[in-house]
Amino acid sequence: MTKILIRNARLVNEGRIVETDVLIENGFIAQMKPGLSDAGVSQVIDASGQYLLPGVIDDQVHFREPGLTHKATIHSESRAGVAGGVTTFMEMPNTVPNALTQELLADKYAIAERTALANYSFFMGASNNNLDEVLRTDSQNVCGIKVFMGSSTGNMLVDNESVLDSLFRQSPMLIATHCEDEATIRANTERYKEEYSDRATADLHPLIRNEKACLKSSSMAVELAKRHNTRLHILHISTADELALFDNTIPLTEKRITAEVCVHHLWFDSTDYARLGNQIKCNPAIKAPHHKVALLEALLDDRLDIIATDHAPHTWDEKQQPYWQAPSGLPLVQHPLLLMLEFVKQEKLTLETMVRKMSHAPADCFQIDRRGYVREGYWADLVLVDINEPTTVTKQNILYQCGWSPLEGNTFGATVTHTVVSGELVYQNGRFLAERAGKRLQFSR
Repeated sequence: MTKILIRNARLVNEGRIVETDVLIENGFIAQMKPGLSDAGVSQVIDASGQYLLPGVIDDQVHFREPGLTHKATIHSESRAGVAGGVTTFMEMPNTVPNALTQELLADKYAIAERTALANYSFFMGASNNNLDEVLRTDSQNVCGIKVFMGSSTGNMLVDNESVLDSLFRQSPMLIATHCEDEATIRANTERYKEEYSDRATADLHPLIRNEKACLKSSSMAVELAKRHNTRLHILHISTADELALFDNTIPLTEKRITAEVCVHHLWFDSTDYARLGNQIKCNPAIKAPHHKVALLEALLDDRLDIIATDHAPHTWDEKQQPYWQAPSGLPLVQHPLLLMLEFVKQEKLTLETMVRKMSHAPADCFQIDRRGYVREGYWADLVLVDINEPTTVTKQNILYQCGWSPLEGNTFGATVTHTVVSGELVYQNGRFLAERAGKRLQFSR
């Protein structure tokens, strides 16, 4: 593997910004200090004026392969992520067939080994009747167990309380949950179907999948985790109501219960349904404006630990169906870094905090081996950004296979110029230099 030298970078890492050179060799960071020699180096990148960040680790994506490849593939969506600075992803099990056996999980890893441009891991799926399969999961090379405590895209709802108790009691590894109470959602759905029938529009979504549904389910997950001392990670918190469930008085590495917020719940709110309709229909729903304010506050004070995307593409035609038929989910993995850099420009958070929540914290939360930080001896997963070069999201530069984004027309103040995945320069100034570079994640557990 070639040696790469990044010169004169403003490195944002571990709470500091320092100017340094970084030497990459055989996939790893070999040296970090100013004035490194370029002897024997095959490529030198002059990063003067740019910020160097550890690559984004997105712990929640839906890349739709196998079985739903008319929407997306592991290759297409990892490629889009790399262009946006996402060097590592963890993908969900509600593909077709659902990843509910070790053999089906292995099939997904085999696809990624052949096609993924970013580093990868896949969640093992839980159902009401596969506990034995779940308990066979290897915690050293699988990111976690995914439990849908509310139904979403697919058919993986775990609503048997005895099964849930057994999962939380017996699982030796991290359980990640989608928390929405199904009974509440069903009752709300019946009510609004009766009232609106075929006149329903997407602005009803946060009323149907409301705060009560989220809080009831999240509270149950937390209660189960505390009862059994389970390592619990609650995905995509969307309400102010749930924030009291989470502790910010202990370090992340010592927490048994962690939680994340997704970029769309920080960026959009219910006033955006009038403009975007089903494009921002997702589960859990994007809700009233005061929620995104509270979510950002909780992110900053460490009640919420991680920023993710829940990237979930559907075709444009699928999204154009009437509200009741249109699927939930929106494509986001190409743009989380640009979105959060906009928050930095607005002085809502710092570069150091952004890096901590998008890179360091996911690595710590999932105990990923030698990733998430820029350190000698760690894998070289790196991103260079120019915060003075704007990017406008257009049909022409969207890389999702679905070909659309709810962010179209937005101009962000920064640009991702280079992405390094596992020591290989794979993206540079709008061009891809490789089509497969990702490595399977290992975990230090």
